[in-house]
Amino acid sequence: MPRSVNHVASRARRKKVLKAAKGYFGRRKNVWTVAKNAVEKGWQYAYRDRKAKKREFRKLWIQRINAGAREHGMSYSQLMGALKKSNIDLNRKVLADLAMNHPDAFKAIVEKVK
Repeated sequence: MPRSVNHVASRARRKKVLKAAKGYFGRRKNVWTVAKNAVEKGWQYAYRDRKAKKREFRKLWIQRINAGAREHGMSYSQLMGALKKSNIDLNRKVLADLAMNHPDAFKAIVEKVK
């Protein structure tokens, strides 16, 4: 009996990878082995950077809060400690937005915890 190869499935798998490589430069977009490597590497970067994105945004928020706090004579750590003591539960994303776009509201928060 001849060997049965599921060509439908393997062809579909290759098509899926080549479709994901659409827009890549040179052989990375149409040669199976090169495209497969490029796409797998891209997926590795995507997985890694979904985690890194969260860290980057947290760093950015902390910098913005620190800049806003220093305008009112406090450091970031002093402000966060005072917020915890006075049971004000605002996360860093909201605080950073207030510091950037609504300085009056941010000033009110700082004055309340001083």
